[in-house]
Order: sequence, then C-alpha cells, then structure tokens
Amino acid sequence: MNGRVLVLNSTFEPINVCTTRRAVVLILKGVARAEEKHDHTLRSTSHSMHVPSVIRLTDYVHIPFERKSLSRKNILLRDHYTCQYCGRVYPASELTLDHVVPKSRGGGSGWDNLVTCCKRCNNRKGNYLPDEAGMRLLKRPQSFSHNVNRQIMRYLGRTDATWRKYLFYES
Repeated sequence: MNGRVLVLNSTFEPINVCTTRRAVVLILKGVARAEEKHDHTLRSTSHSMHVPSVIRLTDYVHIPFERKSLSRKNILLRDHYTCQYCGRVYPASELTLDHVVPKSRGGGSGWDNLVTCCKRCNNRKGNYLPDEAGMRLLKRPQSFSHNVNRQIMRYLGRTDATWRKYLFYES
C-alpha cells in the first residue's frame, strides 16, 4: 500500500506522486480513476480492484506556481540521491548536503548553494570552493521548479514503465 502512483490532472498532465493507499482512496471516493494498473489485486469483503499505477483526477485542478520548501529530502530528490562531485548514487543515510560556497565564506543555505554530496567528497572539499579543492560540480544547483518536479517524477518512474507515456520520456 506504500507503492508509488503517478497522479495526472484531468488533462493528463502529471502533477504529483502519491502512495497506493491514497490513490485507492481517491478512486473509491470517485475523485480519480485508474488509467494504468498493476497485475496485483486488492481485495476486501465488498470490493476487488487492481492496484493502480497511474490515476487521473476526474475534475481539473488548477495548480498555482508553488515553491517547494527547502529541505534535505527535496535537495536529495532534486539531485537524484547522487553525489554532485563524484557522480555516485548513495542511499540517503550516506549523503550529506554541501554548501557550494561555504557558509564561512558568505554562502547561504538556499536552493542555488546546496547540493547532495557523499561524506568522502564533503570531507575532501572542506571549507574550499569546488575549484580550490580541484573538484567540479556535475550540474549547477537550481531551485525546485515545475521542470525539476517533472524530472523527479521521471526519476521515480524509471522503475514503472506504465508512467513513461505520461512523463514525456525520450525514446
């Protein structure tokens, strides 16, 4: 029940990712309908249904531009759990957040100065700028935008092929 389900607006635009449990509740309330399903079946005493993989809201929901909150989880998601210096993917417990411009040198704690970093690279970089430490960033950090949100959905959808046609994957 804690699996991931892609949520589409009524216009088939991807807008969110929710848990299987939440998706089933939305379907049973009539707020959404399943567009793609897994082979697994959920059963209760009165209902039986396939586990949804992609759901679509029945009514259009206007999604205003929203800034995502700055948090460790959101930085890790933005950077795909990848150290931005060595390029290796790690579990969240083995990653730290690095200030590209160290705080002691006037760097802030914002979207454009924080990157995901493994402990080894963070220790190596220390209180230096990346160039001074002989290190290069894989990509320039950016704020969490609608485009970044779609990239995260693509990343999460890599394991579920049914999401591909809704997330505009390159073939």
